[in-house]
Amino acid sequence: MADGATATRRKRGGGRAGNAARRGTAVIEQSPWRIPVNIDRPIEPLTPEGVEAIHNAAMEILEEIGIEFLHDDALAILREAGCTIDGQNVRMGRDFVMEMVAKAPAEFTITPRNPDHTITIGGKAILFGNVSSPPNYWDMELGRKLPGTREMCQNLLKLTQYFNCIHFAGGYPVEPVDIHASVRHLDVLYDKLTLTDKAMHAYSLGKERVEDVMEMVRIAGGLSHEEFEATPRMYTNINSTSPLKHDEPMLDGWMRMARRGQGLVVTPFTLAGAMAPVTMAGAVAQSLAEALCAIALAQYIRPGVPCVIGTFTSNVDMKSGAPAFGTPEYMRATQMTGQMARFYGLPLRSSGVCAANVPDGQAMWETSNSLWAAVQSGTNMIYHAAGWLEGGLIASPEKFVMDCEVIQQIQRYMEPEILDTSPEALAVDAIREVGAGGHFFGIQHTQDRYTAAFYQPFLSDWRNFEAWEAAGAVWTPERAHRIYKDIVGAFEPPAMDDGIRDELADFVARRKAEGGAPTDF
Repeated sequence: MADGATATRRKRGGGRAGNAARRGTAVIEQSPWRIPVNIDRPIEPLTPEGVEAIHNAAMEILEEIGIEFLHDDALAILREAGCTIDGQNVRMGRDFVMEMVAKAPAEFTITPRNPDHTITIGGKAILFGNVSSPPNYWDMELGRKLPGTREMCQNLLKLTQYFNCIHFAGGYPVEPVDIHASVRHLDVLYDKLTLTDKAMHAYSLGKERVEDVMEMVRIAGGLSHEEFEATPRMYTNINSTSPLKHDEPMLDGWMRMARRGQGLVVTPFTLAGAMAPVTMAGAVAQSLAEALCAIALAQYIRPGVPCVIGTFTSNVDMKSGAPAFGTPEYMRATQMTGQMARFYGLPLRSSGVCAANVPDGQAMWETSNSLWAAVQSGTNMIYHAAGWLEGGLIASPEKFVMDCEVIQQIQRYMEPEILDTSPEALAVDAIREVGAGGHFFGIQHTQDRYTAAFYQPFLSDWRNFEAWEAAGAVWTPERAHRIYKDIVGAFEPPAMDDGIRDELADFVARRKAEGGAPTDF
């Protein structure tokens, strides 16, 4: 394998050449790539007293109850930091927690192999990512739920690259269970790095997977080890094992990524009534405690390493025990956690999720609730924004396309020109010209602006019933299916230097020959 200095001298893949992924593939007219800015004030449902109460509850959990850390190195590091260790239980004082959390930046960037797709995480930036980690797949052509395959995963990666409103490539968009778990990460990361040029994710599932992915991202970027570690090039997301536990594989990956200065996201999966208190304030307090202790560990290892606090607090259906998403409680929990994230000075991650089993009306209202809760909360990274079904157990390309229509509308909603109050926008002269009883279609003011005046959908059908019926009466999921098939059929991968592609393939082959990663965790 070539060393980093040699790799750096190569022509780098991506850059503006990376936009070649859409040469001749204008299946739809879509919005351009951009980093949306949330121009609205966040909804803050908690009073100052409520913020202080939830903060104090989270600190009380950390100080008096403690969190289980199932990793010997993490325990040794936290013991050195002055935390109280009892077996695997760690209690840490609020002064230590707040000192460590204060070291995390409020804003940072991740630079993928295509620098034109650099993303900013924090501030008022709002980013959308693809569905990640479902074990199953559904599309209209199959008509049934099936375990994921590499081809299904590749097709969803093509959608991830194609849609400009998707800013980062999360975990596997569907788990390709036809690849052995010991080498799955190698094949999928090769596909991700060659089919997309957007910011990459690594699963924190032990040493080998994290180290392999970091090395593959470094190779794909044509970077030396020093360049890789100088600024975040990728990120990971870990989940606590609620209630009150961090497991060994995720902690191991978390600490390895921290030492090399890469992006870190911690997202407790707290379902109120099951893995957290049935009350939303209690569930949010527990979630914060589980997240803040991991951030404190990362900051002690490498002060200033970028960290994001995540929320995945929802409720269960108390009749069946099944997770529910996009509920009023989910929306409020997201808003509350956003308010607390600003209290701690941390970027926020939330999700675009639903419990529906197929891309129907329920799927879209629950996902829309989730997405708008993310907007209202000041979320910076929205995971699972496109393609999620059945509480994360199914990935669907039709749902992916349908969600991208909603995401584009949210991005349009955030464009400041809609709120323009200049004399030209107020249009008093145009109103005077038309007068009472006229119309605005033909006047110059309209003619100068009509092509870009309003959002133009690529999926919604605005014709009346008779025109829609005459055109074949095609329902939305079927239109989404046709768009998906057209995108995949016309897809061209983003540019990559042949030498870098060969080096990636050689690395994958060598690591497979070595056995890949263990599966006994």
